Amino acid sequence: MFINSYTNAECGDFRVCRRRSHRKFTKSCKAGSIFENSRTTLQSWMTFIYRYCQGLRLRQVDMIQDGIAGSSATLSKMTKKLRMVCKKALRKYKRKTGQFVGGRTEFVIIDESNFRHKRKYGRGRAGETWRRKKWVFGILAIKGDRRRPILRLVEKCSRNHLIPVIRHVRQGSNILRYTHYTVNHSRWFVDPVHGGHTQNIERAWSTYKNQVWRLRGNRTEKLLKEHLTCIEWTYWLGHNHRDGPLGCLLKDIRRQYRV
Repeated sequence: MFINSYTNAECGDFRVCRRRSHRKFTKSCKAGSIFENSRTTLQSWMTFIYRYCQGLRLRQVDMIQDGIAGSSATLSKMTKKLRMVCKKALRKYKRKTGQFVGGRTEFVIIDESNFRHKRKYGRGRAGETWRRKKWVFGILAIKGDRRRPILRLVEKCSRNHLIPVIRHVRQGSNILRYTHYTVNHSRWFVDPVHGGHTQNIERAWSTYKNQVWRLRGNRTEKLLKEHLTCIEWTYWLGHNHRDGPLGCLLKDIRRQYRV
């Protein structure tokens, strides 16, 4: 193959063809990969990928101090590439399986939450998600220790906006909040009759919001949708991979960037 006719140059970042007629032609080792057009070293890329998929702190100030990248603009571009990898992988999974939850062995909780952008001390840029409420409609499937969320950004919590999302729930499923069981929080948090509660979904909302706010992903509607997709990728694909989220992310990168 053409790529096999290349050998590493002394500079380490380029491949030079061995053929005499092609000696003046060089090609970057990053060409066609996720690292293409990036001046960040491969070691820094791997450190960043590890932090990203493990859910570690991604404050740009910390990563710049650690030498992962030289500017916040570079880190934003790197993060966007990884988000696109997760987004495409989850989209392919949805087309293949339909992303259904529920059934006889899986309990389903349905709820909505406001992801309105918060400004610290009332200062800072007021994005479009700060001016008006952004409702995220969530479906959380629970089976033992497994959690599988479906998160959709909706304009209103009306029947017409929520029915398309509820179609992800299989018929005959046990649903808390809308169909089968409800909990009156003005009287108790755990219903004394059927034992239903919303502690799982409330804890999940807190986890998802902390992750989105930490990444400043609720400033715009588009960015908020991308972060919700990455959260779904973590629970649907990342945690189900035998090597965890890191192994799953590296596999998805390899599939989408075939060099």
